Amino acid sequence: MARIRFMNTEIDNLTMQEALEAIDRLIQDDKSSYVVTPNVDHIVQLEISKELQDVYANAALILADGKPLLWIAKWYGTPIKEKISGSDLFPLLCEMAAKKGYKMFFLGAAEGVAAKAAENLVNQYSGLQVVGTYSPPYGFEENPEEMDRIKTMIKKTRPHILIVGLGCPKQEKFIYKNREDLGVPISLGLGASLDFEAGYIKRAPKWMSEHGFEWLFRITQDPKRMAKRYFVDDRKIIRMAIKYRRCTK
Repeated sequence: MARIRFMNTEIDNLTMQEALEAIDRLIQDDKSSYVVTPNVDHIVQLEISKELQDVYANAALILADGKPLLWIAKWYGTPIKEKISGSDLFPLLCEMAAKKGYKMFFLGAAEGVAAKAAENLVNQYSGLQVVGTYSPPYGFEENPEEMDRIKTMIKKTRPHILIVGLGCPKQEKFIYKNREDLGVPISLGLGASLDFEAGYIKRAPKWMSEHGFEWLFRITQDPKRMAKRYFVDDRKIIRMAIKYRRCTK
């Protein structure tokens, strides 16, 4: 695979179809692999989080999620083929799983969201097997009993694909720390994708996503949380982009 250096991480420079084929191979390899989908927020967090850096260093696939990353890569002279957002990848994974007989488990989001997403997707993709869903309580990662419960559920159902929707960096850290114990061939942290598929949060119109304005739509959906992220935290990407461009010269 064509992995390129990008700012403070690396990116697997793939199209969506190539990414799906790579994930299929990882399922066949059955080595408890995982996928991360960096966006601007991830890149900013990576700059200061040693734990998240370790997560990325061990990821089997790193797929660029966000038009701004593609713009920066083009500015660097190392263009990325395609934006592969988790919310676009998720339904395609479900379609592939339905065709190939792969079992899926959905973990995360608010109570009932994962189950509703499973119901909608099973209705959409004939033959899809969602063998378990669970929305853990707040702070579950600090509760040994709750962690044991989650691990038992996942190991008992033996999914091929684990979808974790806990937000970054919690979902990535959960997968990284527990991947060997869980023994799932491929795991992906896909943020709000469960909410989208459950119909509880609206996705941005396609034209906004394709032109890099998805962030503006998301602010209108959740202004209290998203405004700080996009207007304060993620503005750091501008200075970082300049810094890493100098490093490439």
